[in-house]
Amino acid sequence: MTAVDERGMTKYFEELEPPEGVKVELLRGEIVMMAAPDLVHNRIVADVQDQIPRKRWERLQTTDVDIIGEASEPIPDLLVMERGVAPASGNLVPSQLATLVVEVVSKTSVDRDYGVKRSIYAAGKIPAYLIVDPIVAHCVLLTDPVGEGDQADYRGQWITKFGDPVVLESLDLKLDTSEFGTVTGVRLHRLP
Repeated sequence: MTAVDERGMTKYFEELEPPEGVKVELLRGEIVMMAAPDLVHNRIVADVQDQIPRKRWERLQTTDVDIIGEASEPIPDLLVMERGVAPASGNLVPSQLATLVVEVVSKTSVDRDYGVKRSIYAAGKIPAYLIVDPIVAHCVLLTDPVGEGDQADYRGQWITKFGDPVVLESLDLKLDTSEFGTVTGVRLHRLP
């Protein structure tokens, strides 16, 4: 049996053809597969996307993000970047082009969204990471990425309960959360 390093895993990941309806991400050398999200999740992603002005911002769902120096290709629920800066084609968007990434927490993604993705997006120097958590009915906005690799994190952290607006300074926008749905029966995650 041959050992597979992070580069080998990246090559394997790029050749992987998952079945329809399965979302597959590469997170620090680990391939993560998830079933299609529930309706609450999809409605929240659509609601956030609809509030971001299309004329100024490109709003992409389920687009792979290329993070230099990482064996990772995360797929945020929503990626926002200035209109006109993205490559014309391809399946990867360089992290330095992103202004905001959004993850909506599901019962199977709690630890990844609050933990490893927080570190990966910070390592990619993505200026703002918004975690929308329908399990605890709040949003966590993370800003000001610092550090490298596993030690990367965000210095700024603002928690806003559903119903209150989330101020997204990088987009010059107040995000209305009053219609975000909630999910019950899922264990809670503690913020660091």
